[in-house]
Amino acid sequence: MAISSPGIGSGLDVNSIVSQLVALERRPIELLQQQKTKLDTQLSSYGLLQSYMVNVQSAAGVLAKTDFWSQTKAASSAADAVSVTSSATASAASYRVEVSQLAQAHSLSSEAFAEGSTATVGTGTLRIQVGESDVSIAIGPEDQTLEGIRNKINGSDAGVTATILRDAQGARLVIAGIASGADNAITITAPVDDSGGLAALTFSDPPAVVGMTERLAAQNAAFSINGLPLSSATNVLTDVIDGVSLTLAKAATGPVDITVGNDTGALRKGIEGFVAAYNEANRYLAQQTKFDPGSSTAGALQGDRAAVSLQSKLRMLVQQSSDASASFPYLSDMGLELQRDGSIKINDTKLGAALANPVELSKAFSTAASGFGQRFKELADGVVGTDGTLTSRTSGLRDNISRNEKDQQRYEDRVDRTRERLLRQYSALDASLNQLNGLGSFIEQQITNWNKSYDR
Repeated sequence: MAISSPGIGSGLDVNSIVSQLVALERRPIELLQQQKTKLDTQLSSYGLLQSYMVNVQSAAGVLAKTDFWSQTKAASSAADAVSVTSSATASAASYRVEVSQLAQAHSLSSEAFAEGSTATVGTGTLRIQVGESDVSIAIGPEDQTLEGIRNKINGSDAGVTATILRDAQGARLVIAGIASGADNAITITAPVDDSGGLAALTFSDPPAVVGMTERLAAQNAAFSINGLPLSSATNVLTDVIDGVSLTLAKAATGPVDITVGNDTGALRKGIEGFVAAYNEANRYLAQQTKFDPGSSTAGALQGDRAAVSLQSKLRMLVQQSSDASASFPYLSDMGLELQRDGSIKINDTKLGAALANPVELSKAFSTAASGFGQRFKELADGVVGTDGTLTSRTSGLRDNISRNEKDQQRYEDRVDRTRERLLRQYSALDASLNQLNGLGSFIEQQITNWNKSYDR
């Protein structure tokens, strides 16, 4: 039964008494809440730590790959005439390129049709030959206009494109080869119909009296590399020099010098990326595991075995030697120097000298098991993998938080039951005291009446 105002009759402060007793019952809940706050903080800290170690894993993984160290960079003395790119298979070398002629696709145009794009040309069959391609295109009455023939050609997959150009004299059909090179010259033939209309769109070599006019000849690029005359059907040369791609853009501009060498900029960037990832992880670990005696505050992971162990392993790897490279047995030999706070500082002079020897750098970082890149990647794999230390620790914290929340709810339910029981008990006591007070008043009144009767 609900009591609206317990204690009124007896004078007892029932609500206060029950609240104080319930507060004692809630003490385990408060302890669980404090524990959950700590668990939540640790879980958040481990989540960030995992993120930092994934960065270390990725950066070290780059350095652990042998092809990373074979990156090259190519440069041209006149990129607007001959541009260049290179791949890992390119060898360091210098080339002098001279271009006398660019490759171009065959291009033909018809005579002007004064009636414009809708001019009737004729019906029949156009046969278009380009290199090894040989396509016949039927031109019916519905297709015999200049526009209709253009559309039929473009839908035929004949190795050419057809467009219509217009000026004051009328409309011209232009047919151009898709592929450049002398072997891709265009030949167009057609049977003579009654009107002889399709003959206006034919072309052969040598050209016929009636037909299309050659505007651009099909030709190969003509060039020389280090004095050796060469030719190509295209202006993009991908297989002339191993690992090097040249794009010819201008002819007769004079010699262009091409240089190919190691891409030390990309190598430096990869090393700097690793150092940055390591330093971020080291800084975070130091912050989370420290104890400040001045303020008597501890990091969220202070004393945590997994975090302290990881911090120690990272610093040990920086100091360890490796037999992968005779030139660089220590990271410090490459300019990666360990500082007192566990961070790595780059010695630019040493690193610059090391970058001049990418073969030995590759050995130092990418050699299986003993390479520095391999070692750091394996360490990161072991802590952030599916069964990794940090992954398992994070999973354990989530389980603890889940149990904590269930325990809190169980205690809350018990406290609610206790509150209800206490209210019932004290309300019953309140009613009993109220009755006793009433009885006492009645007895006191009777005694008073008896005394008055006796006095009389």
